[in-house]
Amino acid sequence: MERKFNKQPKLHIKSGDSVIVIAGNSKGKTGIVTKVLVDKNRAVIEGVNLQTKHIKPNANSPQGAIEKREGSIHISNIAIAENGKAVKIGRKLNDAGKLQRYSKESGKFI
Repeated sequence: MERKFNKQPKLHIKSGDSVIVIAGNSKGKTGIVTKVLVDKNRAVIEGVNLQTKHIKPNANSPQGAIEKREGSIHISNIAIAENGKAVKIGRKLNDAGKLQRYSKESGKFI
């Protein structure tokens, strides 16, 4: 069923979530989501998928530099972490009648 008004897909992660990587080179690492790239279905996680970036010499750094940066990871390779374990996420109405994410294992709202 296609969404009528807002064409952005609903993602199971948001910026600020504590997540664990479940697939790929960084499998098993945990971190906090710093940025979600909705159009590409990817997320940038603090301290995960570090990539080396070479900076050309310029006025600020006359020697140039080699910098480590976090690369993005596809959201299918990420799960919400609860007590150090990956948990599945669902959506249900809270007491205020608003749709909110919850952990399917513990039943707690996120």
